[in-house]
Amino acid sequence: MLRGGTAVNASMADVAVVGAGPYGLSVAAHAAALGLDVVVFGEPMGTWARNMPRGMLLKSEPQNSGLAAPGNSCDFIAFCEINNLPCARSLPIPVERFVDYGRWFQRQAVPNLDPSMVTAVRTAGGGFALELAGGDRARARAVVLAVGVVPFARRPEQLAAFPPALASHTIDHNDFGGFGGRDVTVIGAGQAALETAVLLDEAGARVRLVARADRLRWNGVPLPRRPLRDRLLAPESGLGTGWRTWVYANAPHAVRHLPAAARRHIARTALGPAGAWWLRDRFVDRVPALLGYRITDAAADGDRVRLSLTDAGGRTHRIDTDHVVCGTGFEVDLRRLSLLDPVLADGLRRDGAAPWLSAHFETSMPGLYAVGLLAKQTFGPGMQFVQGTAFAARRVAAHLARTLPRRSVAVPAEAAGTAAAG
Repeated sequence: MLRGGTAVNASMADVAVVGAGPYGLSVAAHAAALGLDVVVFGEPMGTWARNMPRGMLLKSEPQNSGLAAPGNSCDFIAFCEINNLPCARSLPIPVERFVDYGRWFQRQAVPNLDPSMVTAVRTAGGGFALELAGGDRARARAVVLAVGVVPFARRPEQLAAFPPALASHTIDHNDFGGFGGRDVTVIGAGQAALETAVLLDEAGARVRLVARADRLRWNGVPLPRRPLRDRLLAPESGLGTGWRTWVYANAPHAVRHLPAAARRHIARTALGPAGAWWLRDRFVDRVPALLGYRITDAAADGDRVRLSLTDAGGRTHRIDTDHVVCGTGFEVDLRRLSLLDPVLADGLRRDGAAPWLSAHFETSMPGLYAVGLLAKQTFGPGMQFVQGTAFAARRVAAHLARTLPRRSVAVPAEAAGTAAAG
């Protein structure tokens, strides 16, 4: 059961989902299918529509790009078939198509959605009170935080205080058309940095890439059929090739049982920076790259930025540029999640700067759950990709249905078993 609307309700919903991206929509679809009264807050696929640049292509394959609904009835491939859209393993997905798919998923599986932004979450009256941007309030017995990546954009400390006109993050841009003719420096060596540099170059900017890595890494072209021996030695998964990657994709519950130090190391280093195979030809011989350099200083010089770089051998290099775009990823820090009431946030058990999570994605505050990037340090790197929505949605929804007062629909044995596992 799903409901929406912005008016204050005296009754308390079973579940409030904060965020309407892939994880929020997937959790809502599963929870509603189990008979819970669910209200979802946020613009459907808002971050993907507003904070991803036009012309961007997804790195994931079509079979690993679907949101999670019970029975896999609303996956990406089904959307393409229904709408007669091209869909093949070697055909990258435009971000605009993925946004359309996510909104179609929402209409199919989560029809009642409140587009209001949640500005505050606090405990109240045996549940939670949510304040909305328009001034309204809502109440729920449980809250699922599906806030995405935007609050956790990581910038080099030398650039953290710069105004947006001089320095930004890849997540800040929807269109690079305004950079035509300008000198732009992109920081980073991962897909976001590499694709940003390419899109800037194609928009007419004079662009260069700066990275600490001594070389750029590129993913290989997907093979239609690998020999059995190769598949046994290095199985394929939704996150890549190899046994470790297979575990991250298919057994995130196992990652949670590792020692904290091991999980933190995995969160920092697993699935390191690499560009998609289809991006390589658009980058090589078009975008100059300064590799093996780190930023040692940055200063504003009027309407330009002066970067001081140093390599491993102590050699220095200086760049004067109109703008710096940081493609330096994301790092969870609960202190940056401003919508959590300080009293609530301060009382949460931490795993470093991230929230401690149970086997069911529940924080140390009963009834408060966290999915997506917030769960990466607990369940591994698969939680930062769409591929992880199925595991998170099934486990959270089943636990909610077991622990909250249920309506008329019993929890299937399979779902209950999934929630109890781990």
